[in-house]
Amino acid sequence: MWDKVIFVCGSATCRAPMAAAILEECSLKRDIQIDARGLVVLFPEPINQKVSAVMISNGINMEGYKSQQLTAEDVDGHTLVLVMEAKDIPKTLAIIGEDKIDQVEVLTTLVGEELEIMDPYGAPLPSYGLCFESLSKTIKKLAVKLNECDDSDGSAH
Repeated sequence: MWDKVIFVCGSATCRAPMAAAILEECSLKRDIQIDARGLVVLFPEPINQKVSAVMISNGINMEGYKSQQLTAEDVDGHTLVLVMEAKDIPKTLAIIGEDKIDQVEVLTTLVGEELEIMDPYGAPLPSYGLCFESLSKTIKKLAVKLNECDDSDGSAH
C-alpha cells in the first residue's frame, strides 16, 4: 500500500507538479502524500508560466509552488515514484537507489496507456493544454488504481 506518491520530471516546473496538483483534486479513499520532484533542480523555481495559465484555466491554483530536487530521503518503502518517460528511470534510480526499482514506474504504463506524457517545454501554450488533458485523463486512471489497491491486497503492481 502506497502512503506517498512522487511525480518526477526534469526540472519539476511542468509535468510533475501538474500531475501532483491534478491528483490532489481527485477523490482518494485515504490520505496519500502527493509530491512533485525534479531530476535536476539547481535552485527552487516557480511553476512554468504556461503551466500556471493552463492550471488556472482549469480551476487549479498553484501559487506559491517551488520546484524541489528528488533525494533518496524522499523515498521510503511505502513511496510510489512515477516518472513521465521511461528514459527517466535510470536517472531516478541513480538518485534514490537501485534497490527501489520496484517502486519506480512510468505513469502511463502503470495505468495501462501506451504513450508517455509529452514534454511541452518551450512549445506554444496549446501544447501545455494538451499535456494537461493527457495528464488529467491518466491521473484519473491512477486515482482509480490507488483506490482499488486499498480494496485489494495493497499492491499497486
